[in-house]
Amino acid sequence: MCLKVLALCLVAIIFWGDAGNAAKADEGAKITINLASRILVFYQDGKKKYMYHIGAGRIDTPTPTGMFTIVAKEENPEWVDPKDLKKRIVSGEDNPLGYRWMEFKDGYYGIHGTNQPDSIGGYVSNGCVRMREEDVEQLFDAVEIGIPVEIRYERLVIEETDDGMSVYYIYPDGYCRQYLDVAGVREELEPYGLNTFLSNEDILEKIEKSDGEPTYIGRVYRVFVDDRWISGRALEREGVIYVPALPLSVVTKRNVVWDTTVRAAMTDLGTVPGYSIGQRLFVRLQDLEKLFALRGEIRFTEHQLNLKTVAATPLSS
Repeated sequence: MCLKVLALCLVAIIFWGDAGNAAKADEGAKITINLASRILVFYQDGKKKYMYHIGAGRIDTPTPTGMFTIVAKEENPEWVDPKDLKKRIVSGEDNPLGYRWMEFKDGYYGIHGTNQPDSIGGYVSNGCVRMREEDVEQLFDAVEIGIPVEIRYERLVIEETDDGMSVYYIYPDGYCRQYLDVAGVREELEPYGLNTFLSNEDILEKIEKSDGEPTYIGRVYRVFVDDRWISGRALEREGVIYVPALPLSVVTKRNVVWDTTVRAAMTDLGTVPGYSIGQRLFVRLQDLEKLFALRGEIRFTEHQLNLKTVAATPLSS
C-alpha cells in the first residue's frame, strides 16, 4: 500500500466540507477503474472525457474494489515506506509516487504518478493506482475533492461507441478471480441484443484469447413490422443492414428456405443472397421487398428498423 503521512488525513478532514460542495458542483464527474483491463476513465458532465492505462496492485497486494471518494490531493508528495516508516523519499526523480497524489481510501490508497512508466499496464503496485506522469497531472487538474471513484474487476466489457457501434472485450484474469464461460458471456450479452450475431464457437475463441482486443459486432437495431416488434434484431456492418430471416418468415407467414450450398434464401416471392451470422440466416435490407414484400427505413437515433408491408410481386411463371 502507498502509505501517506498523517498530514494527509488532516487535509482530508479540513477539506471534507468542500467535498460535498465539489460533488454538488459537478454531479456528472466521476472516476471508474477496471482492474481487469487496467483502464481508468474520467467522466465529466456524465460523458467520457479522459481514458488512461494504469498500473494496478500486485496479486498479493491487490487494489481494493468498491465505491470510494477522492478525499485529498497533493502535489509533490513524499513517499513513506509502508514497511519502515522512517524510510522516506522527498519529491523528485527517485520518488515512486511521481509528482501527484489523489487519495481515495484510508490514507494508504491513492491514484498517483510513477517514476517507472514502463510498469503501466501491469499488476505492479502495493495496491495504489499508478499513472504516467503526464496523464496523472492532466487528471489531477480536472478532479475535485469529493468526486466518486468506482473500482471494479470486470473481464467482460460491453459498450457502444459514440457512432453506435456495439463492441465487446474480454481481458485476462490477472487476479484469478473471475471465471468466464460461454453461457455466462451470453447472459451478459443478452440485454444488448447481441447474442444472435455470435456463435458459441465465436465466444469460446474470444474467451480463450482473453487478449483485451475489441470485437466490433456492428450497429444493432430493434425490428418492427407494421408497428409490431419482432424478436430478432438487425445488424449494420460496413454500411450494409442485415435482417434476420426466420422471424420475418413467421410474421409474414411466408416460408423461407435457406440453401447453404449456393448461400441463398428463397420464398414464394423470390430468391436473394443469404448470409450466415452467428449461424443464423440473415438477408439484406434492400432484398426484403423481393423476399417478404417488406420495405423499411432506419431510425438511427432510436436504434430501430421500421418495416412496412407492400404489395407483393410474385414470381413470374
